[in-house]
Amino acid sequence: MGIIRSIKYKLFAIKLQAVMGLMVKNENRSLQYCLTVLKVAGFLTPPRDGRIPRLTRRLYCFGVFMFLVGCIIMAQTGAMFEIWGDLALMTSASFLLFTNLAFATKIINVVVRSREIQEIIDEGDADLLAEDRYLGIEVIKSSNVETTMSMGLYTLLSGVTVFGWAASAEKNQLPLRAWYPYDTSKSPAYELTYIDQSSAVTLAALVNVCLDTLVTSLIAVCRCRLRLVALSLRTLCDGIPLPDKQLISPTEERIVLTRLSQYIIKHEAALKAARQIQRCFSLPILAQFAVSVVIICVTAYQLAMELNNRNWFRCIPMVAYLLCMALEVFLYCYQGNELLEESSEIAGAAYECPWYHCSVRMRRTLLIVMVRTRRALRLTAGGITTLSLACFTSIIKGSYTFFTVLQQAEDRNPK
Repeated sequence: MGIIRSIKYKLFAIKLQAVMGLMVKNENRSLQYCLTVLKVAGFLTPPRDGRIPRLTRRLYCFGVFMFLVGCIIMAQTGAMFEIWGDLALMTSASFLLFTNLAFATKIINVVVRSREIQEIIDEGDADLLAEDRYLGIEVIKSSNVETTMSMGLYTLLSGVTVFGWAASAEKNQLPLRAWYPYDTSKSPAYELTYIDQSSAVTLAALVNVCLDTLVTSLIAVCRCRLRLVALSLRTLCDGIPLPDKQLISPTEERIVLTRLSQYIIKHEAALKAARQIQRCFSLPILAQFAVSVVIICVTAYQLAMELNNRNWFRCIPMVAYLLCMALEVFLYCYQGNELLEESSEIAGAAYECPWYHCSVRMRRTLLIVMVRTRRALRLTAGGITTLSLACFTSIIKGSYTFFTVLQQAEDRNPK
């Protein structure tokens, strides 16, 4: 019995080691989850993981891409040509088509820019790991809680949407309208295609959540780094005795100046990370926003039709999908808005340090830092619109405008 038990323990240890080797370590929990999923999918493999040949990784990545999104886009495009001219069927078929087009754009962008994205991830993780102050650790924890909760809500809405679509399919009909070169209404073609669609959409929803969370979590990590810089500036003179109504000694001022130089370097590193995020994800975010306007509009239009037909069961996944798309846009805009706000608050943090105990030279240095940090850090979608809550409001208004146009077109051309 002892031998059998030891063998079981060894097998369990081997399995646990394999799972731990598969996990991507990161100080941000949501990033750790997303990077692990993207690594398994082959879209973002760490460069140090060189055990698998490059050609094999690329073929695996292409195969996963075609299974998740490539084949579905081709099938749904063929279905759109079949029903061209029927507004109701076209809006129904375009649910996932536009989503998958944006999804494919995000995958291609991550694969092409994997090295630069990995550089942003590594630098941010190293900066957070180096933090050992109690208040700094609390800042990191609060950022972790925020990103984890938003990712959990996003995953929940995506799961409800996918499950609702799969469960609401009528008899001998697929959950998603698509064209196939065979009769999908007969067995076993129907069952196999149903399983293929359901599994592909489920996994695609999971990877899509991870791609969006990757961007928003990287922005959150950049925000966290800026908050740590602000904390450092507030506590610039900690541990140095401050004489009453007198200046600190030249030796102590050199210590403060050394600290300030280190904090300036960290601030510049955070600004560099933000510029890299802008360069890597600006155009995909713009594409996502443009598609989201159409998707939110089309979903609301289809939901209104289902409500008129009193098809309550099909309304549940549509409501979840509508909320899911709105949340996706909101997370981008919220993180961009908070980054803008927190970047402009660093100047106030520098002012909160006991600068009045420093020499005129040190005060001038602090003043330069305050002037430099007053410039707000803005992330834009393709250089057209700034990621902010005002941008989110504009997208919702644009979706409502398109929804009104679709309703007017339906009223002019009733069945």
